[in-house]
Amino acid sequence: MSEVKGASAEPANMLESFDWNTIGKKQDNYSKAERDKLDAMYGETLSAVTEAQIVEGVVVAKNNKEVVVNIGFKSDGVVPLSEFRYNPDLKIGDKVEVFVESQEDKNGQLILSHKTARSMQSWDRVNEALAKDEIIKGYVKCRTKGGLIVDVFGIEAFLPGSQIDVKPIRDYDIYVGKTMEFKVVKINQEFRNVVVSHKALIEAELEQQKKEIISKLEKGQVLEGTVKNITSYGVFIDLGGVDGLIHITDLSWGRINHPEEIVKLDQKINVVILDFDNDKKRIALGLKQLTAHPWDSLDTNLKVGDKVKGKVVVIADYGAFIEITTGVEGLIHVSEMSWSQHLRTAQDFLKVGDEVEGVILTLNREERKMSLGIKQLTPDPWTNIVEKYPKGSKHTVTVRNATNFGLFVELEEGIDGLIHISDLSWSKKIKHPNEFAKTGDKIEAVILEVDAENRKLSLGVKQLEENPWEVFETVFTIDSVHQGTIINISDKGAIVSLPYGVEGFAPGRHLVKADGTIAKAEETLDFKVLEFVKENKKIIVSHTKIHDDKIAEDRPGASSERSGAKDTKKAVKKVKDSMEKTTLGDIESLSALRAEMEQSEKNPKNDKSPS
Repeated sequence: MSEVKGASAEPANMLESFDWNTIGKKQDNYSKAERDKLDAMYGETLSAVTEAQIVEGVVVAKNNKEVVVNIGFKSDGVVPLSEFRYNPDLKIGDKVEVFVESQEDKNGQLILSHKTARSMQSWDRVNEALAKDEIIKGYVKCRTKGGLIVDVFGIEAFLPGSQIDVKPIRDYDIYVGKTMEFKVVKINQEFRNVVVSHKALIEAELEQQKKEIISKLEKGQVLEGTVKNITSYGVFIDLGGVDGLIHITDLSWGRINHPEEIVKLDQKINVVILDFDNDKKRIALGLKQLTAHPWDSLDTNLKVGDKVKGKVVVIADYGAFIEITTGVEGLIHVSEMSWSQHLRTAQDFLKVGDEVEGVILTLNREERKMSLGIKQLTPDPWTNIVEKYPKGSKHTVTVRNATNFGLFVELEEGIDGLIHISDLSWSKKIKHPNEFAKTGDKIEAVILEVDAENRKLSLGVKQLEENPWEVFETVFTIDSVHQGTIINISDKGAIVSLPYGVEGFAPGRHLVKADGTIAKAEETLDFKVLEFVKENKKIIVSHTKIHDDKIAEDRPGASSERSGAKDTKKAVKKVKDSMEKTTLGDIESLSALRAEMEQSEKNPKNDKSPS
């Protein structure tokens, strides 16, 4: 029984000494005293961390979502990887600043934030970066008007488009989501605005490259460049930090409307240096000079008189330039487009883009010039012109142009003529030919003269009728009186409309009326013919002469004076007629007769013998 009692007491003692804290744990070989000592030593290794504090930690682990940071606390903290997107090169062992949000959450986890730490220190860091000209990293968040928004130390900074790169940037979107290096270039302390630049980082390096390139530049040197910008007048080429310009005329031997026909943006091309200024700041480049001039390869058998085909590339008033092959052009002068002589422009015959055929008129390979003609492809209308348009023949013509001296008319394509203003009307005084006909009018005319050698035709309209001045000479005799209307008055006199559509001229002193007043425009009065010149179609008339002669008739003895004067006029006329028919042998007798007549004029009363 005693053995049994001893056996039952042993388990009771074991239960009292059992350490329930070791359940589920590995065997602990340390005593309580040893454990307390170790706990004290471990506690000394831990940092004194308080909440809402910024501390420095070390990245101890990293995956695609989170970053584990050790800040020397009893547990590590976890930070979302998104807070480090500005720094894609983050790796284990890197030191980072974090903000302690909580020492322990409901799961006993230490809560840290890198974003909050950056934000709290960002303004000081930004100002420090500006002061020290420090290179910093930033994350491009999004595009905005005129540039990009960059996350720098947790602050949204502005990156202007002009500060992205040294070359113009056309697509800002390609930079969104990238981490880049920047320099802080401007800070507005009042509004807390920050401006950064990526271009500033590479300008210094490029400036050094630029100096090296410029020092080696030589005329005729061939370099590779990249098309940086295209304008309407040329192309800017990046030669590796140095820009040069290819003018539009140096892109191609042929004519082009815009440089985009030859090159494209970002295209790499070889160019030749044509020229540069003393400072080598302006560099003129060429592209077409890398190929032979098209004139050098022009068919050697081509000669004057040959027919060639081409396209109209330029039109001017004086002619059209025809591109025979790329870089080889010929000029068709407007005078070689039609046999017509009246003034026209090249636009009347051709337009840009037309395919034409012409005859080579001149060809100078040394000066690289060629002139063409297209009228030579049709027969010359002036051939046998005398037979086609003989003198005196009547034709319907088209008025092409009116000038001060006449009308230029066209009989057919290539056959032009002139109707002089004096050949428009027998009786009407025409101040300008456009009073008679307008451009485009069709009128009847008669050929007056044909000058085949000088390609000139003279025509007339009045010659279609008989000369009425032959009849007018018998109507408007000297001293005859006709009713007329004053249609215009000037300082010298007045134009008077006489019967049959004839106009006469009354000098100013012959416009005095019987009451002493001066006749006015639109008055209808009687006028006496003083002079009639058929060749010049001139009639001189007088109103004053009518009442002056009447006064003279009423004076005593006026009858005998009139008779004497009449006889004198007849004698003078006889002398003049005789002088026209005389010969050199009659001079003495004519002289005696003239003396007798002059004496008779002095003594009109004794002119006649008594009856």
